[in-house]
Amino acid sequence: MTAISRVFMNGNSQAVRIPQEFRLDTSRVEIYRNTDGDLVLHPIPADRGAALLQALEAFDDDFANLLLADQEAPLPLQDREPL
Repeated sequence: MTAISRVFMNGNSQAVRIPQEFRLDTSRVEIYRNTDGDLVLHPIPADRGAALLQALEAFDDDFANLLLADQEAPLPLQDREPL
């Protein structure tokens, strides 16, 4: 299905009127230009950020402390040929 719509300015942004038959069930979209130069809109589910936060909550304080300790540990010296 295809449709023709109009492009207009909304403040300092360019906007496109999305016809009702293409209405999205989300408030955010990912937009990119494909190799043919077409603009592609990909809906971002509202719970996408919630899933990430939920995954991050699975890490406990011990894990975070191990990461910090690993970052603070000095790197081993490398064997190199003299210049």
